[in-house]
Amino acid sequence: MIRLLLFCFSFLLTSGISTHSLAWQDESPVAVILDTDMDSDVDDVGALAMLHAYERQKKATILGIIVTSDDKYSASCTDAINVWFGRKDIPIGVSQKDSLREFSKYTRQISGQFPNRFKSNAEAEDGTTVYRRLLSNAPDQSVVIVTIGHLTSLSKLLDSAPDSNSPLSGRDLVRKKVKRWSCMGGQFPEGKEANFYRPDPASTINCLTKWKLPVTFAGWEVGNQIVTGGASFKAHSDPKSPVYKAYALYNGFQGRASWDQIALLEAVEGAETYFTVKKDGHCKVAPDGSNKWIAPADDSQGYLVICAPVEKIRGQVDRLMLGK
Repeated sequence: MIRLLLFCFSFLLTSGISTHSLAWQDESPVAVILDTDMDSDVDDVGALAMLHAYERQKKATILGIIVTSDDKYSASCTDAINVWFGRKDIPIGVSQKDSLREFSKYTRQISGQFPNRFKSNAEAEDGTTVYRRLLSNAPDQSVVIVTIGHLTSLSKLLDSAPDSNSPLSGRDLVRKKVKRWSCMGGQFPEGKEANFYRPDPASTINCLTKWKLPVTFAGWEVGNQIVTGGASFKAHSDPKSPVYKAYALYNGFQGRASWDQIALLEAVEGAETYFTVKKDGHCKVAPDGSNKWIAPADDSQGYLVICAPVEKIRGQVDRLMLGK
């Protein structure tokens, strides 16, 4: 442990890394809007379960959820999980209501087995409308947006025009109401990661061009080291819950990387316990969605670097997914 601490300290001194997270710093619950692509992978389910655990612990408040997906049952699956955790009132908006597909390993089954409000995404509200309403009703500089999918919905928000919810443009509304953004996306210091390139790299570029507030990236390389939802999770999970069902359907509890959970962990708890934040550059995204961390530094941007035992992080994520 001493060697690990010495390594982290020396790494900070030589690598342009800040020990201070961009995270929420007071004792109030973190006001979260979660933007998820609840469809192809199961880490979205784990992240949503974590968020409900944080809310029960009074560490977070769930303002609403934006479902950025063309899977027909992604919104109803999300709602079913919320209902299971006693929050059937959470507003849900969707990025797409038509040209829907069925491709998830778990959304249709969860939607069919658990109570929820929607037969399909077509019955949910428009995501931009929900985003704007939630922000307009929030105190200034209070909201943390956590994106754990591709950035189509956030891009639409930034480009949105004044409406009945607010006379402000999307960019001005974000600037007035949002405190920071925690983004699961990219690969650092360089690479090509799905949330940035599939299916909408243009939205990634648009978001990073127009976003002027603090943002912390939880890159692919971080969550890929934190495998959760395996045998231990199965042994301690409620087999009647939609979270258990989703992991069973996805890969039979073989374990899965915690890409999305890491962004949520940082958004609510801050980086200090588990990570350092590298802030000596900024994220540049190419037209194909690949990204690179380059100079000069942008003080508003940083990406996570693990500086704690992987098992410690894994244990915390699994516990939160279990509601502990």
